[in-house]
Amino acid sequence: MSYLPGHVVELRVGDVAHGGWCVARPSDGPVVFVRHALPGERVLARVTEVTSHLARADAVQVLDASPDRVDPPCRYAGPGGCGGCDWQHATPAAQRSLKAAVVRQQLKRLAGLDREVTVEPLAGDEAGLGWRTRVQFAVRADGVAGLRAHRSHEVIALDRCLIADPAITGLDITGRRWNGLASVEAVVGTGVGERLVILSPPSHERETQTTRRSVSIEEITADSVVRRAGHRLTPLRGRSSLSQRAAGRDWRVSAGAFWQVHPAAADALTGAVTAGLRPRAGDVALDLYCGAGLFAGVLAAAVGPGGTVIGVEADQAAVRDARHNLREWPWARVHRGDVAAVLRRGGLPPARLAVADPPRSGLAREVIDYLSGAGNGAARFGYVSCDPATLARDIGLLAQRGWALESLRAFDAFPMTHHVECVAILRAPSAG
Repeated sequence: MSYLPGHVVELRVGDVAHGGWCVARPSDGPVVFVRHALPGERVLARVTEVTSHLARADAVQVLDASPDRVDPPCRYAGPGGCGGCDWQHATPAAQRSLKAAVVRQQLKRLAGLDREVTVEPLAGDEAGLGWRTRVQFAVRADGVAGLRAHRSHEVIALDRCLIADPAITGLDITGRRWNGLASVEAVVGTGVGERLVILSPPSHERETQTTRRSVSIEEITADSVVRRAGHRLTPLRGRSSLSQRAAGRDWRVSAGAFWQVHPAAADALTGAVTAGLRPRAGDVALDLYCGAGLFAGVLAAAVGPGGTVIGVEADQAAVRDARHNLREWPWARVHRGDVAAVLRRGGLPPARLAVADPPRSGLAREVIDYLSGAGNGAARFGYVSCDPATLARDIGLLAQRGWALESLRAFDAFPMTHHVECVAILRAPSAG
């Protein structure tokens, strides 16, 4: 049977797949990746896309339901709705099981490792709602702010996002018009009432009088308002950074710099990294892709003045934040530059410990080469990843060079979505 977009077909759904899908393998047609379904269900699915090898579809009616199915709490989480949440139709426990299955699949397929995985809930997160401290709303041509549909540029108008932090909901971004803008981003800090809004015009337009008149800065109730133009962030009111609390202290994070969006994630990840790396007084450690310096700071406190911590980060604002955040530990310093370029340039001291929290694309090949190179001294490596596929790929590459996966912990840092945060601890071949 050949499928066409718009066809409705009956399918028996099988295993979960990376990206928020379940896989159906009909005997008379191509493999179908189905959203809004759960493993074992029989559904009617509307085909949304067809390629030469597979089809994609949305489950529009459930004929035989999984015992893990629940009614989605958000009325926009369904076929044709917002694409932000993949698993609102599953219980929180079932969501974690699905994510664990995906991590296992990727490790086996890309790294050749058959390993049990458990996805741990984060502290204080029973319902999986109200956790997201950073939300970017897209703006339609008519000025309405909303969230995009799955695999689409279509902007879905909504009254509120249920996974957004209540402080973001209180800004009422979806309740007003944002004419002349491409997006409106809201960020919440841990300081009392700290809220920041980032206004982004279309990339091809410069700020005009029309744009300035259409958005009344005075009406935005956030403490700080920032305008983004390319990589530049210009404060329009207040300051362009927030305080974020983790590992027992406050960290300055600029508006455009990376920080974990779940309020409990930074604590969970720093705990897992330090427990896995086991830093000692006098150690030399590297923090690659160091961002605002979170892991570098935790390691600097552990290695003490007899040790050394070096962070590497490309983003200029994040480098400024990291240097500010690390100022109480003079034995910690930050190099600004692309990680691959810095490693190619050389000059870093041999480090017994290394940690990396790269973007979704995973480690640069130069990082793999550096960790496996003679004389670099790394004995233990902590790999923090939000993408199971690139994590497994890189673990496989390191395994080919003798590194062993010693432990792996996974955290449900993005409830209701297919995303999962992992911390892998690897041991160098020279470490025994």
